[in-house]
Amino acid sequence: MDHGQLEALGIWTSYYDAFGNHYQLSEEAAGQLLAAMDLEPGEPVPDGRDAVVVTGPHRGEWVPSGELELEDGTRVRVDGPLPAELPLGYHHLHRDDGLTTTIISSPGIAPAHPERIWGWSLQLYSVRSRRSWGVGDLDDLRRLAAWSTEQGARALLVNPVDAVVNEEQREDSPYFPSSRRFRDPLYLAVDRVAGVEELDADELARLAALARGDGERIDRGRVVAAKLAAMEQLWELRGGDEQDPGYVAFVAEQGEALQRFATFETLSELHGGGFPRWPAELRDPRGAAVAAAAEEHADRLRFHTWLQWLLDEQLRVAGAAGPLLRDLPIGVDPEGADAWEWQDVLATDTTVGAPPDELGPDGQDWLVPAFVPWKLRQAAYGPFIETLRSAFRHAAALRLDHVLGLYRLFWIPPAGPRSGTYVNQDRGPLLDILALEAHRAGAYVVGEDLGTVMDGVREDLVGRGMLRYRVLWFEEQEPAHWDRRGLGSISTHDLPSIGGLWSRAELDVLREVGAHVDEERIERMRGDLARRAGLAWDASVEDACVAAAQLLGGAGCDVVVAQLEDALGTTHRINVPGTDAEQRPDNWRLPLPVLLDDLATHATARRVVAALREARPVAGTGRSEASG
Repeated sequence: MDHGQLEALGIWTSYYDAFGNHYQLSEEAAGQLLAAMDLEPGEPVPDGRDAVVVTGPHRGEWVPSGELELEDGTRVRVDGPLPAELPLGYHHLHRDDGLTTTIISSPGIAPAHPERIWGWSLQLYSVRSRRSWGVGDLDDLRRLAAWSTEQGARALLVNPVDAVVNEEQREDSPYFPSSRRFRDPLYLAVDRVAGVEELDADELARLAALARGDGERIDRGRVVAAKLAAMEQLWELRGGDEQDPGYVAFVAEQGEALQRFATFETLSELHGGGFPRWPAELRDPRGAAVAAAAEEHADRLRFHTWLQWLLDEQLRVAGAAGPLLRDLPIGVDPEGADAWEWQDVLATDTTVGAPPDELGPDGQDWLVPAFVPWKLRQAAYGPFIETLRSAFRHAAALRLDHVLGLYRLFWIPPAGPRSGTYVNQDRGPLLDILALEAHRAGAYVVGEDLGTVMDGVREDLVGRGMLRYRVLWFEEQEPAHWDRRGLGSISTHDLPSIGGLWSRAELDVLREVGAHVDEERIERMRGDLARRAGLAWDASVEDACVAAAQLLGGAGCDVVVAQLEDALGTTHRINVPGTDAEQRPDNWRLPLPVLLDDLATHATARRVVAALREARPVAGTGRSEASG
C-alpha cells in the first residue's frame, strides 16, 4: 500500500466512526479505490492544475503568462498574478505555452438569507388536489405556494423533483435521480398544458382515472404512463410547440445537455431501464451508434425536450407564486442519464454512504457513485457547475443534501461497506463555485450537516454564508438558543412525524418492518418534546403538533420549516432508512390524508399556521382557501 499515493488522492487509511470504533483500510479496498479512480498502485497523481484555477476577491493567484479572456469577451494580458479586481464568473486564460486554463472567480460567500421567516417542508408528490392526476404536481405546488405566501410563509422546502430512470417499476425515492439537471414528468400538471383542451375529453378523463388509482399508495409508474399517454396525443395533434419563442429559447439555453438527456430517455424507452442494460455500442454517449440512434428517432428526442420545457415553465410559475427552497440530492443513479454522460468522471465501481452514526447505527450505502476528484478537476468542475446551475433554477434557496460531501465522502468499494473509507474532496473550489452559482441565482444556501462532522466544518459553512440544519431531535441546546444562521425543524423525512411519535404509532411502523424497536428512545423523544413545548403527557396529537409549531416558531435561527405532515397531525413516517420497497412499501408513497383544496380549512393546519404567524409575523392577505 503506497501511503504517499493514497494521501495525495485524499484517501484515508483509517478513521473512527461516531461511536469511537476504529477502522483500517485494507490492501484489497485500497486497490479497489485506486481502480475506481483509474489509477494503478504507485502511479503519479494527476493534479489538474493546468485545467482550472479557482480564485476570489484579492487573492491574486499566480498563473502562467498569457491572454485572459473574460466572460464578457474582454481580453487582458496577464503575466504573473491575476488582476485583484477580477470580475466574478468563468474566464479563460490562453497561455503562452499553448494551453488554456479555466479561471473561476468567486465571491467566496453565499448571498444573505432572509431574517425570521417560516415555511413548510413538503413532499410534493403527496400534496394531491381534486384536479391532479394521482400525485401532487407543479400546479399544486403553485397553489400551495400562493396560499402559504398569503398566510405569511416565506419558504417552501420541496423534495427533489428530478428525473428518474424510466422503467416499469419506477424509483420511489426522490433522492435517487437519473439526472439532477432535468425534471420528472411525474410532476407535470397535464391540465395546465396549453392545448390539452383539444384532446378527447372522455379519453383524458380515462387517463386521469388511471393515474389516480385507488389513492391508498402512490404508483409512480401508473401516473407517469398516463401522463405520457396524454402528452403523446397532444404532441401528435399539435406537433408540440416547436415555434414557441419560449421553447426555442429553452432548447438553445440548455444546449447539448438537453439533447443528451433526451437521447437517454429515448434509448431507455427502446431498450429498457438504465444504460448498463443496453447494447454495448449504445453505452458510449458520444459514440457513432448513439448519434445514429438520435438521428433515427429525432422526433422522439424533440418530444422529450418539449416535455422538459413544459416542466421548466410550470416550475417557473410555481417559483413566482412563493419562495421555493429546492433540494439537491447527494448523487445520481449509476444507471441513469447523468452517469451515462459523465461515466468518465465518476467512480462507477464504488458507491458513497456513511459509516455507523446516530442516523444509521449500521452504516448507510446510498448506492450513488462519487465524482473522482482529480477527474472533476481536469474537467474544470463542469459537471458540478451544470448540476448546481440546474438546481438553483427558479429557486429562492437551495438545500444541499449531505453538504459534508463537499469536504469528504465515504466511499464504499466492492469489498463492502465495512471496507469503506473517507475520500477528501476539493472543498475550497467546490465551495467557491457554490457561492458563485448562488450569487448568479440570487439564492441563499442551506447545508444539511447531520451525521459525523469533521472539526471546523460547521464553522466554515457559517463563515461562507450558508445556513446550518438544526433538527430538534439531534439538538441538546434549547431551540430559542439556536444560532440565527441556521434552518430549524422538528423532524425530517427520515425521522418520525410528531403525530407518529406522540401517538406512539412510530413503534408500530418499526415493528412492521422488522427494525429494532427502542421504546425507551421513543419515550425520551416524547418527554423531550413535552418538556420543551410545555405539553401534558395526555395531550392530543393536534395539541402536540401546535405546541411543536410554537416551539419551532420561537427558535433562534432565522429560517424554520414545519413539515406539512405535522400541520395535519399525520402519524405515518415518510421514509424508514435502511428498508427497501419489499420491507416497507409505504416509503415515499403515502399521500397526505387531506387534499390541498381542504388544507386551509383543516383545524390542525389552521392552528399550526396561527402559531407560526404569531411567532414570526409577516403581513399576508389572510385568504381562507388555497388559491386556485
